[in-house]
Amino acid sequence: MIPPDDRGFTLGDGLFETVLAQDGALVRLEAHLDRLASGCATLGLPAPDPAEARRRMRQALAEAKLQGARAAVRLTLTAGSGGRGLDRPDGLRPRMIATAAAAPVAATPARLITAEVRRNDQSPATRLKTLSYLDNVLARAEARRSGADEAVMVNTRGELACAAAANLFWISEGRLFTPALECGALAGVTRARVLACAGELGVAVGETRAGPQALATAEAVFLTNALIGLRPVAALDGRSLSPHALVADLARALDAQ
Repeated sequence: MIPPDDRGFTLGDGLFETVLAQDGALVRLEAHLDRLASGCATLGLPAPDPAEARRRMRQALAEAKLQGARAAVRLTLTAGSGGRGLDRPDGLRPRMIATAAAAPVAATPARLITAEVRRNDQSPATRLKTLSYLDNVLARAEARRSGADEAVMVNTRGELACAAAANLFWISEGRLFTPALECGALAGVTRARVLACAGELGVAVGETRAGPQALATAEAVFLTNALIGLRPVAALDGRSLSPHALVADLARALDAQ
């Protein structure tokens, strides 16, 4: 049970990682734990012991009876219990919790809208997987109300940043583009893999600052995260997008890693 004075519950003071599990294997767990440790350093939290994190995640899979399934395993690290107010207590004791749920493969390309909710690129927390995800929740809800699957988020400067729960890519004139991390994008584990695949395929890549017009004229758009892998986009703000050979090539290269 999470006590009512847990700082993750009361203040969103903490971090999380969501890892894909396939047939009991925690896919690229080391990369996720490295990112978690980096986030802990930024927030001033002690990083969890990797062996203990792995043990708890495997236990979560077992308790959910998902060892042989495709599952999402979430590792949540809070700043632990604390008194009233913002100041952390002396002798901080973080709390680590792992949960697991089924994660079926997305069967269709995504439909996107550009959300009104802005990504705060000025906050150091923006590039971390913190427990303060309300802007993402609101952006996703906006997309659902519009009949879309996911929302593109623009930052406070009007630049493309990400989707509500994914990194964002697009193709223009044979080149691959993605928002620079400085735009408020998360340093996604799958994002890094796609960039590496593009390099192996000899595809020019731009980590860039660009406005929504870049998507309005793009030949193709796709999303990435640890659970969906690479998911093509079929429609953006009502504009249909056709399948693209480079997106298919990148998806195959990603699967082959």
